[in-house]
Amino acid sequence: MNIVNTISTGLKEIWAHKARSALTMFGIILGVSSLVAMSALVRGMEMGMKEALVAMGGLEKIRLEPQTELPVWQRHLADQAPGLTLGDVEALRAGAPLLSDIVPAYEMTGWSGQSAVLSRQGRNTRARIFAGSWPGYAKINEHVVEHGRMFTDLDNELARSVCVIGTEIRDELFGSPEETGREVIPVGEILTINGQAFTIIGLLRHYESEQARREREYRRREAMTNQVATGPTRSRGWGGRGGGGGFIFRLKNDTVMVPLHTMFIKFRSGAGTNDVPDFRLSNIQFKVPSVDLLEPALQQARNVLMVRHRGIEDFTFRTQEDWASEINNFIRNARMSGTIIAAISLVVGGIGIMNIMLASISERVREIGIRKAVGASTVAIFAQILIESVVISVMGGVAGLAFSWVVVQLIGAFTPTDNAPQITMLALGVAFAFSVLVGIGAGLYPALRASRLHPIQALRYE
Repeated sequence: MNIVNTISTGLKEIWAHKARSALTMFGIILGVSSLVAMSALVRGMEMGMKEALVAMGGLEKIRLEPQTELPVWQRHLADQAPGLTLGDVEALRAGAPLLSDIVPAYEMTGWSGQSAVLSRQGRNTRARIFAGSWPGYAKINEHVVEHGRMFTDLDNELARSVCVIGTEIRDELFGSPEETGREVIPVGEILTINGQAFTIIGLLRHYESEQARREREYRRREAMTNQVATGPTRSRGWGGRGGGGGFIFRLKNDTVMVPLHTMFIKFRSGAGTNDVPDFRLSNIQFKVPSVDLLEPALQQARNVLMVRHRGIEDFTFRTQEDWASEINNFIRNARMSGTIIAAISLVVGGIGIMNIMLASISERVREIGIRKAVGASTVAIFAQILIESVVISVMGGVAGLAFSWVVVQLIGAFTPTDNAPQITMLALGVAFAFSVLVGIGAGLYPALRASRLHPIQALRYE
């Protein structure tokens, strides 16, 4: 038996019945392309979610927050709960060696109803995050000061009226690059925060997902190529509250940071009772060396705080574990659902291959009888029909891989840039291998039926 001749015969049979073969392969094409497209879509979502997780500080970052409702057995001690203070920060530094980058913060956020109003020359905006903290706040939250500087410990001790702002704040108060035709760097400018004058000493980096960055770079090059002779050069795609980059990245761009003591003196001095300033913190942030040391590190912190708070558990730890677990569960479920749908499409395509092979055998009964009469073995007949089935599935699989690229491009055009589909070689290999397996499975029964034909009966077949 010559494999090359057998494959050639299979191709001739396919070409002899072009329409029927094309319709048969269509099921394989849809199954392969849907499997690759689903895998690419899930991969894109996974990359976008994990990129946002890293931008928020990663799994090693922990937030210690006050607990508004005490455990049932301690609710009678609610009026004695001290809350989080700078004393807790010093105690954690001294008694919890597994913790690093311990930073106190008081945050006024848009979702808590305490957002700060920023104003300059008649333009107003609200910051999603207005944070008073130590200089380490930028590091633990993965912020980078691109222009100017971060405030220092001396700025904090002297309670200076200085601030560091994100690019969305800059765009709203000073104009985005789209409006001005250039990137505005407002270091040294004055703005007001809730009526208090502050000097901008730093501008944070513009944060965006990798896919959004590529989109922006592409649009910038396109704008330069198609630039009109008059008018300013524009770099499009930077600012605006509806810009790309995802909610997490817009949140980071919409941040204002001031020294912690400045926050207490200017915005918290009237929040206490009997005209005494309230110096309680909204959270304390820190990191652990690795995820493996998360549990012992949290236990150390809890032991220190229980002593500091005289046994009152008025605090809670917020980690990124739940978010990471939800990401993994979502990706696993989406991948499983997509695989099942694609597998059903491939099975339907396999049924089509089996149908066409059975029809082909019915048309070639006399041919098979003649081949057997002149000496063709049962194995040779079996192999020929099986190889013809595999040839159909391979051709459908190759066409499906090519068509999957078109499908992925269409999906990418209708999904957010953060979740741009990403084709992987693993998905291509699995989809193609699955199509070949379907072809083998679909060809087994027709090949077995053809090989069992009796030559005399086959020659008498009309």
